[in-house]
Amino acid sequence: MCGIVGYVGNREASPILVEGLSKLEYRGYDSAGVAIIENGDLTVKRCKGRLKNLENNLQKKPVKGTIGIGHTRWATHGEPSDSNSHPHSNAEGTISVVHNGIIENYIKLREWLGSKGYKFYSETDTEVIPNLIDYYYKGDLFEALTKAITKMEGSYAIGVICKNEPDKLIAVRKDSPLIVGLGKDEFFIASDIPAVLEYTREVYLLEDKEFVIITNDGVTLKTEDGEVIDKEIFHVTWDIDAAEKGGFEDFMLKEVYEQPKAIRDTLTSRIAGDAKVSLENIKFTKEELDKFDRVFIVACGTAYHAGLVGKTVIENLAKIPVEVDIASEFRYRQPLITKNSLLIVISQSGETADTLAVLRDSKKLGATVLAVTNVVGSSVSREAHHVLYTWAGPEIAVASTKAYETQLIAMYILGLYLGEVKETISKEESSIIKEEIANLPSKVEMILTQKEELQKFAAKNYMDKDVFFLGRGLDYAIALEGSLKLKEISYIHSEAYAGGELKHGPIALIEKGTVVIALLTQDKLKDKMISNIREVITRGAKVLAIANEGDKDIEGVVDGVIYIPNTNPILTPVLSVVPLQLIAYYMAKEKGCDVDKPRNLAKSVTVE
Repeated sequence: MCGIVGYVGNREASPILVEGLSKLEYRGYDSAGVAIIENGDLTVKRCKGRLKNLENNLQKKPVKGTIGIGHTRWATHGEPSDSNSHPHSNAEGTISVVHNGIIENYIKLREWLGSKGYKFYSETDTEVIPNLIDYYYKGDLFEALTKAITKMEGSYAIGVICKNEPDKLIAVRKDSPLIVGLGKDEFFIASDIPAVLEYTREVYLLEDKEFVIITNDGVTLKTEDGEVIDKEIFHVTWDIDAAEKGGFEDFMLKEVYEQPKAIRDTLTSRIAGDAKVSLENIKFTKEELDKFDRVFIVACGTAYHAGLVGKTVIENLAKIPVEVDIASEFRYRQPLITKNSLLIVISQSGETADTLAVLRDSKKLGATVLAVTNVVGSSVSREAHHVLYTWAGPEIAVASTKAYETQLIAMYILGLYLGEVKETISKEESSIIKEEIANLPSKVEMILTQKEELQKFAAKNYMDKDVFFLGRGLDYAIALEGSLKLKEISYIHSEAYAGGELKHGPIALIEKGTVVIALLTQDKLKDKMISNIREVITRGAKVLAIANEGDKDIEGVVDGVIYIPNTNPILTPVLSVVPLQLIAYYMAKEKGCDVDKPRNLAKSVTVE
């Protein structure tokens, strides 16, 4: 995943491009660069490393011009280096391109272009694009780009400028996000809305194979056949402060503290008192739901962990068998998808490549697809039959927190909705769960007041090389998420195991001083978990427990306890994950890690 920006207007492009890239650096920070039309020439500046390196370069040697493109890179082809940095240009330096995505047939294109005399100076797939455009260029940049994309296989969001047409920026997308910002006498392209929020709230959300031609005179949207597109303007309603740190040291911590609001926003208008769950445009009948013989939940990473909770919720409340799978595995194992399948895909960005591929493949097989996503206008939201939005707001930190919490809430909303329509849950049971859900935001706020205890734990254990998480039932699903959070931002090796699996191998890893974080929020499984905890303590483990308020049975057994407020057992994941998020955060901070931009990771994975 990479971030791209573009500007056409009356102001100097360079500072606007750099500012836009700063809002997109979460999408990649291996390198950065800009290309600007300067006095009729095309000037390219690019360098390896964080955006600050490019900014320093531009301060020393400014580039003047009012039209340009910029890029922040997350490497997929070719190591991070100056030569592999974007923008990439043709040999004559007349055409420059920024690209997010992956050109799958770039090797064949490179060989073919090489046979035509073209030379290449990087290891990237992107470098074929400006050369392919150059091959077709006969004085019309739009025509050349439309011909070029017919030869390219894969995903892309592309921005192009040309020395021979110095008043024009052209962009196109396929399977990679791209928006167009509409300012006053100035216009923008970007991979994500935060890059343009400082300048405008009016944007176009481009669909696949839609082109935008931008000049100082305005914006024209076209199909690849050259037909003009009349598109509705999308107005951004959230505040620019939502994309800034707001006084917090890091975006991740800010987003952890935004979770109560995110939960409330996601619940708003959907769950209210004893009324049945209302899901905007999702209107299944009992007959339609009864035809589904199976539900598939497919996602990646943190969203997959939310799906594991969703399995228990939907099976308990709606009595439909549920399979949960990782998208990158599911799409290649010939799943038994039929017209009687309901596929639920979960993706924070709505652009996750493997999840999107599963969606498309399953639609071809006749499945009904319901998407859970945080981004309005994203690819999964447009291509699914039904959409349930999680109103988490912008999530900037790579490690997902509030988006995950709202995905959990979405699973409860869906479980209740399906159960009510199918009449597999009583009105009384539904009312009890709804009442408890309404109290979750305030209970999360209560957990956040315990941060000092979590900081102390982190200060004592941040030098450990291994941490193990244990849980049973829903606690195991949260153990997986807690382990992922710790490893991705602190780089401490961590593993999560189901408590009952200890004797099947993992207990061999426990030795004196090993840190174990054990979850005990499921009352029916508590006694078994206490037995598992005693097993690791006997081998010398130090155990921190996450338990329900008032549970005194555990105090004499473990080294420390973090209590969460009591709630319905099916809802405890929303609460128990919060201390695990904070443990990961404070462990990473103690180690001096960059929690918002962990190494080798990007916010959403838009390529395989």
